[in-house]
Amino acid sequence: MSSRPYFFPAERLRHFATETFLYFGVPQADAEQAADVLITADLRGIDSHGVARLHTYFDMLSLGRINPTPKIRIVRESPSTATVDGDNGLGLVVGPKANQIAMEKAERAGSGWVSVSNSNHYGIAGYYVLQALQRDMIGWAMTNSTKLVAPLWGAERMLGTNPIAIAFPGLEEPPIVIDLATSAAAYGKIEMARREGKSIPQGWIIDRYGHMSTNPQDMIEGGALLPLGSDRERGGHKGYALAAMVDILCCVLSGANWGPFAPPFALRQEIPSRSVGKGIGHFFGALKIEAFIEVEEFKRQIDEWIRTFRATRPAPGTQGVLIPGDPERQAEAIRSKEGIPLLPAVVEELEDIAQKTGIAL
Repeated sequence: MSSRPYFFPAERLRHFATETFLYFGVPQADAEQAADVLITADLRGIDSHGVARLHTYFDMLSLGRINPTPKIRIVRESPSTATVDGDNGLGLVVGPKANQIAMEKAERAGSGWVSVSNSNHYGIAGYYVLQALQRDMIGWAMTNSTKLVAPLWGAERMLGTNPIAIAFPGLEEPPIVIDLATSAAAYGKIEMARREGKSIPQGWIIDRYGHMSTNPQDMIEGGALLPLGSDRERGGHKGYALAAMVDILCCVLSGANWGPFAPPFALRQEIPSRSVGKGIGHFFGALKIEAFIEVEEFKRQIDEWIRTFRATRPAPGTQGVLIPGDPERQAEAIRSKEGIPLLPAVVEELEDIAQKTGIAL
C-alpha cells in the first residue's frame, strides 16, 4: 500500500469524530467538545494526537473502560483552587470542563488552579492554553499518562510523557504557545515512525535491555522513551525532574494514579499491578493578566519580545529563530485550506470504525 497521505477537510473529520462519540451515548455538547480537541491537534500538525487516536477512544468506549456520561464534580475548593473528579469520563471532556473552572476562578480571584483525578487521555496540552488566550489570560496545562518513560539511569518505564503547555497573548504578533513533552519525544512520534517504517533519532528511546536504539519497534517491544535530554551529559536529569513535577501536580495533588500506576490508554498497554488513586490526572492554571499588569502593556511587551528574538542572527544552515507556536500556527494556516493529511494506516482505522458503526467516513 502507498504511504502517501490522504487529505480530508477538517470539518469532515470533525463530523466523523463527533458522530463516533455520539454512537456511544456521549451527549451532543460533549461529543462536539471531544471532536474539537482532536481536530485542533490535526490542524496544528500534531498528528499523533488527532484522529489517529480516535480508534483507541473507540476501543476503550466499546469495552466500557471510559464513562460516556460522567458526572464531573468539584470535591474540594477554595476561591482560587479546586480538585475535580472526572468520574472516569473522556479526558477530552473532563479536561475542558476543569480548565473552564480554572479560568472562571481566575476571573474572580486573579488566578485559578485546578487539579483533576479520575480522568483519561485529554489530547494535546496546547488546546487548553489556547482557550485561556481568548480571555486575555496566561494558561497552563499538564497531564500525566501511561508509563512510557524511563527515569534517568533507569532501564524500565516508570513515568508518562507528562507534557507541559503555557501560552502568552501578543497584541499584533501571534501568541507564544509552548507545548512540550517532558520525554525526549512524544510516544505518538514513535508510533508514526513505526507506521511509516522509518528509524528515529538516537537518544529518543532505549530497548528492553536499557540500550539506546533507533528502531521504533524496540520501544513497542518493551523498551522505553528517554526523558527530555536523554542522558545525564545532555541534560536528561532536567527532563526527568520536569516529568516528576508534572506527575506530582497532576496526581499526588489530586488523588490520581501517579508514575507507573497510571492506567493504560490503549488496549495493548500493560495494566498496572495496583492502583494508588483514581484514573489519569491533570493540572490546569489560569492567570488573569490584568491582576498583574495592564493587559495592553503586557501584550505590547510580548510583541517586542517576539520581534527581538526573531531578529536574532541565524545559526549557519538554519532559517533563524522560531517562536514557540510558529510551526503549529503555520500548519494550521495550510491545513485549514488544503485539508488534513492522514496516513493510509490511520484511514484504515477510521474505515474500521465506519464499518462497525455505520457512520460514513
